[in-house]
Amino acid sequence: MHALPYWRLSGYYFFYFAFIGAFSPYFGLYLQSLNFSAWDIGLLMSQMQLMRLFGPNLWGWLADRFGHRMAIIRLAGAIALAGFTAFFWLDKLPAMLLAMAVLAFFWSAALPLVETLTFDHLREESGRYSRIRLWGSIGFIVAVMGTGAVLDMAPPVGVLWVCWGILVGILVLAAVVPEAPLVKHVRDGLPIGEILRQPKVRALMAACFAMSAAHGAFYVFYSIHLAGHGYSKTEVGALWSLGVVAEIVVFMLMARLSRRFSLHTILLACFAAAVLRFLLMGWGVESVSIMVLVQLMHGLTFGAYHASSIAAVNAWFPGRAQARGQALYSSLSFGAGGLLGALISGATWDDWGAGWTFALSSAFAFAGLLLVWRWVREDATVDASHRQKP
Repeated sequence: MHALPYWRLSGYYFFYFAFIGAFSPYFGLYLQSLNFSAWDIGLLMSQMQLMRLFGPNLWGWLADRFGHRMAIIRLAGAIALAGFTAFFWLDKLPAMLLAMAVLAFFWSAALPLVETLTFDHLREESGRYSRIRLWGSIGFIVAVMGTGAVLDMAPPVGVLWVCWGILVGILVLAAVVPEAPLVKHVRDGLPIGEILRQPKVRALMAACFAMSAAHGAFYVFYSIHLAGHGYSKTEVGALWSLGVVAEIVVFMLMARLSRRFSLHTILLACFAAAVLRFLLMGWGVESVSIMVLVQLMHGLTFGAYHASSIAAVNAWFPGRAQARGQALYSSLSFGAGGLLGALISGATWDDWGAGWTFALSSAFAFAGLLLVWRWVREDATVDASHRQKP
């Protein structure tokens, strides 16, 4: 009988997403304190997406070819920590770009492998994935609230110490998470090229690209947007946390929702919510009530969207293609899509302003909505993967 290492997997997700909770909302404010321009900030932050184009695919191929996923995850954690440590001595753009690239290349390698590892540990209980993944959301909340409170009392450099400590936690958890035996699949030998020729797979990947591009301005400039309209660091942290609370609620309900609604229906709701969310984000910042609504919608635009997409990828890329499938999902969405969104928002923020920058985000979400509506359909394979009892 295979014993599920629930708390060790959950702990890894906790620290991995705690890093995002400390880094994404506040590192841009730290860069702003060093007098970097909006373009420079967008360029630096976009390295996290740029490296996701290359890192996950390389590490996913190595894992599918040779196994030893945990060895790669541990190596990635150690080198990401070393790359981040360099920020304590750097304040010039070229050197910071190099350090950010090293951090991003190795940090981004881990999550797709951990996702496949988690599903292999879960085996026939894939519906329990959301119950493990929600600890990542809890880690995000703890980090975003804690870091906001720290920065209300400490100078912006405090974010470096918080992020460094979290990266140490990632490395410690990577050392104790066990490898999982690869699960055999009846379609183990299905070539990845054949999988990618399916219209539903191509459409889902393109829609995920569009959704991440839509979120580019949010991840780079949302905190700056709020701070520029008088919100305190603690209030910024509270709004980020509210979004992740909504995400956690959705994760807890996901097994029930996926039994009641199809993949197609859930994704349509997620993309429609994103169209509205980014319009409100850009033009409604003066209203606290609207910002609360905007963050509650994160439960759909990330929580339900990600859980549904990753379940589809897990089903459509079976057996030994899973690591490459998850890597491709990560590279095209969080990598290419996030990179495009970050760079475009960095280029438009000063000239166009927040309203039109976030309106462009809404347009990306609308493009994804059209792709899902036309081509992404549920089938029996995804239905079985989605509808395991929690």
